[in-house]
Order: sequence, then C-alpha cells, then structure tokens
Amino acid sequence: MALDENWYTEIHADAGSAFSLKVRRKLHDEQSAFQRIEVYETEGFGNLMTIDGLVMLTDRDNFVYHEMMSHPALFSHPHPRRVVIVGGGDCGTLREVLKHPEVESVVQVEIDERVTRISEQFFPALCESNGDPRAEFFFGDGIQWIKDAEPGSIDLIIVDSTDPVGPAEGLFSGPFYTSCLRALGSNGLLAQQSESPLYHTQGIIKPMHDEMRKAGFLDTLTLHFPQVSYPSGWWTATLACKDLPITFVREEACENKGFETLYYNDAIHRACAATPEFLRKALMG
Repeated sequence: MALDENWYTEIHADAGSAFSLKVRRKLHDEQSAFQRIEVYETEGFGNLMTIDGLVMLTDRDNFVYHEMMSHPALFSHPHPRRVVIVGGGDCGTLREVLKHPEVESVVQVEIDERVTRISEQFFPALCESNGDPRAEFFFGDGIQWIKDAEPGSIDLIIVDSTDPVGPAEGLFSGPFYTSCLRALGSNGLLAQQSESPLYHTQGIIKPMHDEMRKAGFLDTLTLHFPQVSYPSGWWTATLACKDLPITFVREEACENKGFETLYYNDAIHRACAATPEFLRKALMG
C-alpha cells in the first residue's frame, strides 16, 4: 500500500498492477489485536476500509461482492434455514442473507470485533440488519467454532474472509473443509471467497477445489463477478456441496424474490456459473 499526494494505492507487485483511489481524508486508524484497520473518505468511492494495507470494501462497489457471496448459494440450497457466516465482520453479507425470509437463524463468527464496530460507525448501511432477531454474533475463532459445531446442524456456511494470510490462512485448508463437511446437514453448501482467477488460479482456486473434494464434498463450482476495487477487478466465490451436484434449485423463487438487489438476479446467477476455458482446463489438470 502507498499513500502519495492524496492517492491511496494498493500495489499487486507479483502481477505488476495497482489500484488507486483519490482520498479526501483519513477517518480512522487503529491497530486491533489482530490487524491494522483504516478508513478513508474517497472522492469517488465513498468510504474505504483497508485491513493491513489491503482494500476490504468501499461504499461504491461492495454490493456486488456481498450479493454474490450470499444469494447464489442461498438459491442453490432447497431449504436454507440455518446459516453460518465465518468472517464478514463488515456485516454486508449478513444483511443480504437476512433478506431471505426462509432463513431462520444466522450466526456470524468474526475473529475481530473491531471490524464490526468500525463498520457500524463508518458503513452503517451494511449494518442495518444487525438487530434482526435471527442474527447472532460470536466474536472468536471461526475455525474452532466450526470444528465444535454439532454434526449436521448447518445448511449453509459462508466463508467471507480476507486473503489467505494471517488469521484467515487456516480457512483455506483441508482440515477446515473437513470440519465444514461434518457440520453441514443434507444438501449442505459451503460458499467461500476465492480471489481472482487471473491472479490466483494455481495458487488458490485449484488447490481450494482439490482440498474441498479431498475433504469429501461431492461437487464444487466457482462463480464469477466483477469487483473493481479488488486486484484485477475480477473476483470469485467457490461453492462446495456435501452430497448433491450444485444446481440452481430455486429458480422460480429467485425470479420472484421479494427483496431488492443491485447486481444479482436470476440471469446473473446462470451467467456467473459459466467456467472460462482456461480455468476449466486448470481445474481438470
């Protein structure tokens, strides 16, 4: 990360690329027990949160990420009643999950409570559903929480994590996926952010598919969406199903959803599941 002449720049050195935003002022800066959290006011993207110098979210484009981390998985499960979000401290994914009336309970397991408290202050729109009686917050280790969960007690696990470094590294491992499989009930789904196919196919996406299948998941599928403020501007979420092929099982419910979205709809759901040829070949290798 570099801040020069009022420009915030995240440099992706390995790929020889960078992303910059014009900054008006810094709103917040603290070192939590786990990471450095900063918030900036930008000229064109609203408020910007960074963690350890990397972009986490902006006001302008976070809706794409949060909708794609939640709705495709929820409409791919026949009866998603019990949901757990690991990470997601900004609460945007929680807000989207709670738009589904069939969801009966959501536990958000976030290791760093300060991310949530700072989001409540600087990104209040993302936190507008935090008081929903179906929502429960647990601030602690997500890996251990999933490991301790009652077998078969969860319908959908959403891993809304930072990059696989530091506190999030273990969320991309075989033992974690084994714990997820055990905690999921029949038709259970796991959805995890899986970075950029342009930059991370061999380093993250293919190993993720391999480890999920080794853990016992029957089927895996990577979904694609634009995310302009993340490296390369092209991002993914990867689904894994416990015991059935991954299908768009509630198409009619999606077409007639009774809530508003800004990006996701039934056509986007079908399109995002298409696998580019280079990724298809990499996953077969």
